[in-house]
Amino acid sequence: MRLHEAVMLGMVAAVAATIPATAGAETIRLSPATAPALQQAIDAAEPGDELVLENGEFYGPITIGTAVTLRGEPGAAIKGDGKGSVVTITAEDVVFSGITVSGSGSSLEDMNSGVFVAQTARRAIVEKSRIEGNLYGIYLHGAENSIARDNVIIGTGEGRLSETGNGVTLWNAPGARVTGNDISFGRDGIATNASKRNVFSGNRFSNLRFAIHYMYTNDSEISDNISTGNSVGYAIMFSSRLKITGNVSDGDRDHGLLLNYANGSTITGNIVKGRLQPVSRWDERGVRSQEHGIPAADGDAVEDRTGMRPGPDKCVFIYNANKNRLRDNLFEGCAIGIHFTAGSESNKLSGNAFLGNRNQVKYVGARYLDWSEDGRGNYWSDNPGFDLDGDGISDNAYRPNDLIDRVLWTAPQARVLTSSPAVQVVRWAQARFPALLPGGVTDSHPLMAIPPRKEHDHDLDR
Repeated sequence: MRLHEAVMLGMVAAVAATIPATAGAETIRLSPATAPALQQAIDAAEPGDELVLENGEFYGPITIGTAVTLRGEPGAAIKGDGKGSVVTITAEDVVFSGITVSGSGSSLEDMNSGVFVAQTARRAIVEKSRIEGNLYGIYLHGAENSIARDNVIIGTGEGRLSETGNGVTLWNAPGARVTGNDISFGRDGIATNASKRNVFSGNRFSNLRFAIHYMYTNDSEISDNISTGNSVGYAIMFSSRLKITGNVSDGDRDHGLLLNYANGSTITGNIVKGRLQPVSRWDERGVRSQEHGIPAADGDAVEDRTGMRPGPDKCVFIYNANKNRLRDNLFEGCAIGIHFTAGSESNKLSGNAFLGNRNQVKYVGARYLDWSEDGRGNYWSDNPGFDLDGDGISDNAYRPNDLIDRVLWTAPQARVLTSSPAVQVVRWAQARFPALLPGGVTDSHPLMAIPPRKEHDHDLDR
């Protein structure tokens, strides 16, 4: 053999050795009747193989330590023995699809989950499955670029929320994506901690404490999610440089959107819609307890004669959050439209609509703030101003609070005096002589009409 032919054959052999062993991948069908030992079948599979579970119940726990696809046909299920996690994924590039998973253990400390995706399981995909009755639903524990998508995740729905797990938990999993899931009856829908570059999009949440709970997660996106009837919609804490856009909080109880030590984020095109709710929802706090220092309702919302009160208590609560931009959002029907406190600095608000909130703004502070940007402010449904020049901007600035409001915040018992002649005289004087007003929020360019929604329109009955 000539030298150059030998070299060429050597190069071909070297290239062939680098080709993944998927060329000869097999599809292996498994039936509960003929292959009850699912773990043995997984251990015998080669990288790239597809294992198809036929209709019926298989038994866990199982560990997927090879880069295979485990796919279920309609009716395929894996049931755990009530200890540990039902499915544990440790290999890279695993696809877990279309399978019902139930029967995890109940240890929060051991992170017992329906599907536990370990740190070594980079690029794992968990999709189109029903994860039901487990402590944690899906746990992405350090799995970089992993995906949880199009799953139905239903928690145990029992006991104190602090003693159950989340629908999807994400810890230190850069690039992970959680999209298109329907999550209910757990502690938090999605809870993330110490991560970055994540996307949470198109999910639906109900019967939870928080729909999405952010802790120390930066440079990420929360978009087009819908939270309905939870205690809090979106709790963003100790996180920076987020894009929060197109989300809905519909009838959540305490806060639609909460920013606590959240900085440098863009919040656009979101809807927080309040509804009258039975006051008994606020009596559940012993079970559905507030944690991580998030304040509960502070009594600003008063039960009406029908035993109902508006929820959320606050459409938006901004607590020590800085350099955020809130633009083109809709905040409607809450006890308080926006509660702004604790030294929050350099936040910009423009193009937002505040509709029918019992109190549009509660600002705790002595500084003067102008909530308009580049000659464009916000729409306030209770603004009595006029637009004589027809430019769409009120001829007078809007100020949501006055001295009497500050008295009521510090001494709620004074509400009984709000209709007295003395109070009316004070408010008249403040309206005629603005120098009497304390520091607070002013919108110097309030809009005369609700801004048209440019994108992320959601069909909520109005």
